Amino acid sequence: MDRIIFHVDLDCFFAAVEILDHPEYKGFPVITGADPKKGKGRGVVTTCSYEAREFGLHSGMPISKAYNLCPHGIYVKANFSRINEISEQVMNILDKYSPIFQQVGSDEAYLDMSGIAEDMKHANKIANKIKDEVQSDVGITCSIGVAFTKSLAKIGSDCNKPNGITVITPDNYKEILSPLKITRIPGIGKKSNIYYEKHGYHIIGDFFMTPKHKMIVKFGDRGRWIYNLINGNEEREVHDSNYITHRKSISKERTFYEDTDDYQEILAKITDLNDKIHNILEKKGILYRTISLKIRFQGYETYLRSKSFNSAIRNKQKALDVVLDLYQEFYKKKKKIRLIGLKFSNLKETVNTNQKKILDFIKQD
Repeated sequence: MDRIIFHVDLDCFFAAVEILDHPEYKGFPVITGADPKKGKGRGVVTTCSYEAREFGLHSGMPISKAYNLCPHGIYVKANFSRINEISEQVMNILDKYSPIFQQVGSDEAYLDMSGIAEDMKHANKIANKIKDEVQSDVGITCSIGVAFTKSLAKIGSDCNKPNGITVITPDNYKEILSPLKITRIPGIGKKSNIYYEKHGYHIIGDFFMTPKHKMIVKFGDRGRWIYNLINGNEEREVHDSNYITHRKSISKERTFYEDTDDYQEILAKITDLNDKIHNILEKKGILYRTISLKIRFQGYETYLRSKSFNSAIRNKQKALDVVLDLYQEFYKKKKKIRLIGLKFSNLKETVNTNQKKILDFIKQD
């Protein structure tokens, strides 16, 4: 076996950061997200502790519904500066274990351990070492999937939560995957799950019972994709996080506590989103060519407007001017806004960042 891939997933990360900073929260249902306002709040749950999940709460749930299910929970707004700080501490630990390290968001990362781990038994020991180091040095837990493809590693990291390790090999992958719901396959969500269930597919084992040619007849290219993914026939590489070629855009959006047409409130939210995104772009040394504004009105009527430049830039004030110009179209509608979002795409890495990487590489040698 040539490839050994780790997927590291921080357990209930946003809630874990709150519990880390407030030990008195430990053992209680902790929910991060919008203010529930006693069941009348807007917005959604960003994440919640395992104690909260026992009451049926989950990420993406409307915060009002979460409060109705768990009114005694501890509801807090996510502290993103602290989240970024803790995330960086964890990623610095992971980055030491492999020269090919791919961060995915603030709470996930892939490591290509091929050539570092001698075999899956050795990989399991390294995974335990990583897990213990994250817990002892940072104070939070993570779960790790170890497999011979990226997708199987990701599935594995979710099999033994929290604070667990799952090793998936060419010998045991069918045994581990068969009882899992098909929604555990990355890329199969609630809507596609309904479609597959109508055809009699409820668990991954149901797919294993269908030959490849029948999967293709039933589901076309999607059937071929599922068959290859669950059987480990995948060549996707772990992309070094130092490079941005795999990332298409950087975006942020916010839901207002109450629908609003107050220009000053909307301007403040746009400015805040623009500042936060540019802080990331500056830190990562990233330029962009396209800026997009997303507007959602009362009744979930949603619009997206974009503007592209002839060459890549990174200019916070110019970006804000562009967004405000795009907003003028919606300002004339005189409707109250529920959500606003910004997206920066057509990304490009700066020359200085590349030069720094080369110097760092030489220094490491």
